[in-house]
Amino acid sequence: MRAVEVCARAGCRAPAVAQVVWRNPRIHDAARRKIWLACDEHVEYLRDYLASRRFPVAVHPFPSPPTDPPVTDPVPLEEPR
Repeated sequence: MRAVEVCARAGCRAPAVAQVVWRNPRIHDAARRKIWLACDEHVEYLRDYLASRRFPVAVHPFPSPPTDPPVTDPVPLEEPR
């Protein structure tokens, strides 16, 4: 059984419903992203906290739908004739 992911706001133990995706452009290259999980009550607070520091920030649902195609079994090799 998977543990319930909780909000990143200090002292909050509510279940996460959103991902706050951000980076600090002064120390992270464009490909680097950090993710804070947030509950309904704190998603705006965390987003605003990062945006006020002029960090690129986006909010996505959590858990997010998979973006990679599902892994499938490899195609079996043909038997030699």
